[in-house]
Amino acid sequence: MIQVGTILNVIENSGARKVCCIKVLSGYKSRYAFTGDLIMVSVKSLRTRRKATSKTKKGEIYKALVVKTKHTTKNIFGDTFKFFENSAVLISKQNKFIGTRVFGGVPLEFRYSRYLRLISLSNGVVY
Repeated sequence: MIQVGTILNVIENSGARKVCCIKVLSGYKSRYAFTGDLIMVSVKSLRTRRKATSKTKKGEIYKALVVKTKHTTKNIFGDTFKFFENSAVLISKQNKFIGTRVFGGVPLEFRYSRYLRLISLSNGVVY
């Protein structure tokens, strides 16, 4: 469950390391975001090796797609799973992914969503 003020890890190579949720975009008066939901985020810190060539800047506002949550979720096959961290992937204003690689696995439910490209950018799929 991601809400306003939650700090998330960025698991792509856009240059950002930590982001903070400032708005949940999924629905009218939604308070929480789960895996697969869009949120608005502000960049809090950058990766140390990428500060010079970063595609993002500290303090900028982006859309983000929630990829992993600590909250237990149920997938389409009825199995429950959860991750050790809250993480997201940054999206540009044209709804394209900013990074070109995603570190770690992503849930299988992205195969059946409009973000199918996320699976091809990641290392693998978590069932």
